[in-house]
Amino acid sequence: MTIYNTLKNKETLLIDDDQWIRDALRIIFESEHCPLVAVETAEEGMQLLSKRTFDVIICDYKLPGQDGIQFFEHIQHTTPRCCKILMTAYGSKGLWDQAWQIGVHAMIYKPFTTQSIEDCLSRLLQSQTVEPLKER
Repeated sequence: MTIYNTLKNKETLLIDDDQWIRDALRIIFESEHCPLVAVETAEEGMQLLSKRTFDVIICDYKLPGQDGIQFFEHIQHTTPRCCKILMTAYGSKGLWDQAWQIGVHAMIYKPFTTQSIEDCLSRLLQSQTVEPLKER
């Protein structure tokens, strides 16, 4: 069984200002018949979260306007059961510590592969209750 079998029953939100990344992940998810909503900014993500819930949120760190840390900080108390993943090309121990403190469960480093996304999602979604993960 692949991670996509699990994701078919999950609502996923992707926030990334890179059109290529949004399109690529949308194509991957759609080819596996998994719902994915992709938006460009944290503000668009917050608008969506005011209207609906998501099981998984994948958010880039560097965004126009609010960055990914600010976004996750803003939603940390309203989405406690949501699986939260931060993507970044600017990873550091300090950034991970900051993300972990506000409830981010995992970090994916850019450039990433489809396999790294699948592995991360698989690891997080295997658990019944998602708890923030320590850096590995």
